[in-house]
Amino acid sequence: MQSQVHQEAKRTTRLFEGESGLVLTGLLGFLLAAVCGIWTLINGGEVAPGGDVSKAFSFDAALGIFILSTAAIAPFSAMGERSRAWFRRVYIGLALYSYGAETIQNFRGINPRFVDSDAAFDQAVGNIFTFVALFLILFYLYLGVHFFRAKAYKLRPEMAVGVRYAMFAVIVSFAAGIWISSNQGRFIGAEGNIIWLHGLGFHALQAVPLVAWLVERTDEKPSPRRSLIHMAGIAYLLGLVAIGWQTLNGHALMEGSILPIAAGCCFFISLAAGAAALGRVLRGGVNGSSGLAESRKYEHM
Repeated sequence: MQSQVHQEAKRTTRLFEGESGLVLTGLLGFLLAAVCGIWTLINGGEVAPGGDVSKAFSFDAALGIFILSTAAIAPFSAMGERSRAWFRRVYIGLALYSYGAETIQNFRGINPRFVDSDAAFDQAVGNIFTFVALFLILFYLYLGVHFFRAKAYKLRPEMAVGVRYAMFAVIVSFAAGIWISSNQGRFIGAEGNIIWLHGLGFHALQAVPLVAWLVERTDEKPSPRRSLIHMAGIAYLLGLVAIGWQTLNGHALMEGSILPIAAGCCFFISLAAGAAALGRVLRGGVNGSSGLAESRKYEHM
């Protein structure tokens, strides 16, 4: 029995492993975005009285990327099979409703998030959409907690560290989404736009775990190579703080003031950490399996 457990612990977990349902749900977002994009190019985005198919395009694409990113990292959460299946089914259901409400309602000329229609159906779709958004947050927090447990760290230490930083960024994005809802729109002050904070936070799900995935494939000892993950994660979070502060002040991100410059420098540092990790992989020529084996060797020393 102990031998079987040991062999299972040494098994290499792969990206997207066991998450075909989430992958297909993410790809559906790209398909819907393509339909909305073609419609917008031919007919324009606005649909009277209050719909905008171009917004459905950006929403479906963004949610598709988010779901695919979740499918990529979920195998590293070390959740039990039942817990993962439960999370997967619920999240697929929430995502499908979100796709449907955003796409169909905008084609019908209704903004599903800020409903102006008095029709009972439209009001119901909008109210349910609000609760769906809340459950998307709560269930993602449920997933995120697992990456802060020892079980996930033992499975893939570098990936666990990278995802932890990404989860903090996702919380910032969720907070920005709540801010947009309470503000009844994305614009604040003279030129502030909350959507930048909302969107860039979610992209940490691709950026920081990618750095972790790269450093796993180097032959360095865990401590120096994990420093690149910390650099990428901390810099990314500081960049979000600068953007949030600038937005809260009601100013545009493109102006040449200290906060946008600081945000740009932070994101550049995060990008540089990823480039350094890639450079070490290319110089070392270490494949994924040997890099992971080296990592586990040092864990047990």
